[in-house]
Amino acid sequence: MKFLDQCKIFIRSGNGGAGSVSFRREKFIPNGGPDGGDGGKGGDVWIEAAEGLNTLIDYRYQQHFKAKTGEHGKGRQMHGANAEEIVLRVPVGTEVLDEEGETLVVDMDTAGKRYLLAKGGNGGWGNTRFKGPVNQAPTFALPGQDGEERWLWLRLKLIADAGLLGLPNAGKSTFLAASSAAKPKIADYPFTTLTPNLGVIDLGPEQRFVLADIPGLIEGASEGAGLGTRFLGHVERTKVLIHLVDGTQDDPVKAYKVIRRELAAYAEDLALRPEIVAINKVDAMDADARKKLAQKLKRASGQAPHLISGVTGEGVRELLFAALAIIQGRAPQREDKDDDSGAAAPAAYSPWDN
Repeated sequence: MKFLDQCKIFIRSGNGGAGSVSFRREKFIPNGGPDGGDGGKGGDVWIEAAEGLNTLIDYRYQQHFKAKTGEHGKGRQMHGANAEEIVLRVPVGTEVLDEEGETLVVDMDTAGKRYLLAKGGNGGWGNTRFKGPVNQAPTFALPGQDGEERWLWLRLKLIADAGLLGLPNAGKSTFLAASSAAKPKIADYPFTTLTPNLGVIDLGPEQRFVLADIPGLIEGASEGAGLGTRFLGHVERTKVLIHLVDGTQDDPVKAYKVIRRELAAYAEDLALRPEIVAINKVDAMDADARKKLAQKLKRASGQAPHLISGVTGEGVRELLFAALAIIQGRAPQREDKDDDSGAAAPAAYSPWDN
């Protein structure tokens, strides 16, 4: 199944049914009077957050949703039936925005949540409603009210506790596969991952969280390069970011700063989100190279990086527990084993530092 996280739809609620103009006509009852029934209510359009869905692909093939008109009233004071409602089922975490895509209509952030997008028109009154001492035989009835129509944007933001960031080929998919039951595509070329992947990290009882692997960030992503920042919205709900840096590339510190700049360009609050920095692929590095790179990255990031390998599993579990501590509101306690000077850690990195 293809992953689709944004689409535009048109909805229209049903019109109300028209009221009836009718008169009672029975043998031996000369003064029967009016007996027209009311029209039925038009169908509503609802949206519901449903578990088990993780894409908006269904709305790629059908963009228009129109509820039916309520049944018209009939004689003998028979009211028309209400039209059936339409329910749009979307994944948990879907945002509904107005036609311009700027104003948030509703955030479907919990399973089972329902919201009325368009209310069906009320049915019109039959002529029975208008009889009285002055007008005992009304010859008119009301039409049903018109329904509502609007264009809306649906935008999916995955519900995850932690977000996994890094340049292409930083080893994010390998890390996700090593730490969860997820089976993302893994290859040795850039942009192997083209859509976000989710994995459930199970560290023990009451120690589980959801990790989202976000692909496509490269230098210039905020200006549309590569996949741009299309998928960064999926980490807006996370409590911590895990930033993987490929320790075997030419300039790992520059790679770290590139991602930080793109985060800041996308959303300032996202750039300020708690972050855990990790040097990946340390299985291909000797002890001296590990130590030198850790010191450089600490100066750039303001924290001692984790040393991990998604292939061998080295350091992965410790990194996951550090992320869990932040998710649960407990600051991780880590000792800097590479710095014997006792000097205070440098200030946090600013994306605009040279």
